[in-house]
Amino acid sequence: MSRPGSRNELSGRNLKVKVKTGKGRTVSQKIWLERQLNDPYVIEARKLGYRSRSAFKLIEIDDKYSFLKPGMVVVDLGAAPGGWCQVSAKRVRADEGRGRVIAIDMHGMDPIPAVTIFKKDFLDEDAPKLLMDAIGGRKVDVVLSDMAAHATGHRQTDHLLIMSLAEAGLDFACQVLEQGGVYLAKVLRGGSEGEMLKRMKKNFSNVRHLKPMSSRDDSAELFVLATGFRG
Repeated sequence: MSRPGSRNELSGRNLKVKVKTGKGRTVSQKIWLERQLNDPYVIEARKLGYRSRSAFKLIEIDDKYSFLKPGMVVVDLGAAPGGWCQVSAKRVRADEGRGRVIAIDMHGMDPIPAVTIFKKDFLDEDAPKLLMDAIGGRKVDVVLSDMAAHATGHRQTDHLLIMSLAEAGLDFACQVLEQGGVYLAKVLRGGSEGEMLKRMKKNFSNVRHLKPMSSRDDSAELFVLATGFRG
C-alpha cells in the first residue's frame, strides 16, 4: 500500500487554536472542532476555495497516477460537499467544454461551475439510469466513489456498510466504464473486501490500495484504485 502525496510544509504547523467547552458543546464536539480549526488541510482548503479537505486526497492520488485528463467524462458518487467535483472539473477542463463531470449525492450541494449535480441517493433503484441518461449514452472514463455511510460506532458494522457502497459503485462502474477506464473508491480496513478485490482484479489490469498523506493517520479509511478496465 502506497501513500501518495506529501505533507511538506502543511505538516509542520503546530496546533494553535484552543476551543473551550461550554456554549452547549460536549467534550467530543470540542475535540472535533479543535481538530478542524487546526487541521492544515482544512486551512489550505479554505485558502484555495475547495469545499472540503478531501479534495487533497484526490489531488494527491491523481498527481501520482495521472488518470484525470482533459476531455474525460467523470461520474462522482457521494459527491457532497463537492471537493472531488471541483478537482475533477478542473483537471478534465469541464469549464472549457472539453470534459464532463456528473455528480450525485443524497445531500444537497451548492452548484459548481461545469458540473451536473443530482440530489439523490445512489442506492435508489432508478439512480444508475438517471446518471446514464445524463451521460447521454456514451461510456465513462472515470468513476469516483467517496461514499460513506453514517457511522454507527461499531467498527465491523461501519466497515461492512462502506464496503457495500464501494461494491455498489463497482457494479455501476462495470456497466458504464470505457475500456481502459478507472474506478477509485473509499474503503475501510476490516478484512471483508476479498470478494470485491477479486472482482476488481478480474475486470481491471491494476488494483492498488492507497492512503494519501492528507488522510488522517488515525483514520481507518483507505482508497482502492482500479485502472485499465478490461471492458
